[in-house]
Amino acid sequence: MRKIILDLAVTLDGFIEGPNGETDWCIMDGDMNFTGFLDSIDTILYGRVSYDAWGTYQPEDHAAPEETEFWKTIHSKNKYVFSGQPRKDPGAVFISSGIAGKISEIKEQPGKDIWLYGGAGLIKTFITLDLIDVYRISVHPVALGSGKPLFEDLKERLKLKLITTNVFRSGVVQLIYEPENK
Repeated sequence: MRKIILDLAVTLDGFIEGPNGETDWCIMDGDMNFTGFLDSIDTILYGRVSYDAWGTYQPEDHAAPEETEFWKTIHSKNKYVFSGQPRKDPGAVFISSGIAGKISEIKEQPGKDIWLYGGAGLIKTFITLDLIDVYRISVHPVALGSGKPLFEDLKERLKLKLITTNVFRSGVVQLIYEPENK
């Protein structure tokens, strides 16, 4: 069965965004093999705000060929958007209710794994509903002091088991966990 993978950058002090939504601290190093991760998935799950910001993003006309190819790869994936504001969009399927049931249906379809992109509200919902199969958390060597935390308002402890650790030349440390109960 397909897996829901939360692949996310986080600061040393646990934030996924700065206090003004900034993510300029994220490092994209070639040895991180993010292309390999993208090759392992065929579906991306977004919250509406994240989808509106990145789901149809197009790089500048003068962007480097690597950036253009990166976004072409992202946009070749199936997209589901979880939102209380359903709408018609040729590039995505909008889902406004029944998240757990819909995720079960998606996971049972043939295909590759599924990237839970976010935002924070959707990630919190997936944690609460125990829908994440793999946590790929890339800890970046920066502390912001404030911002949007990855884990907040947990109803109970989230017990994870470490599967592997990857250390990159940039100083980013990737921790890959699975929930203990899976």
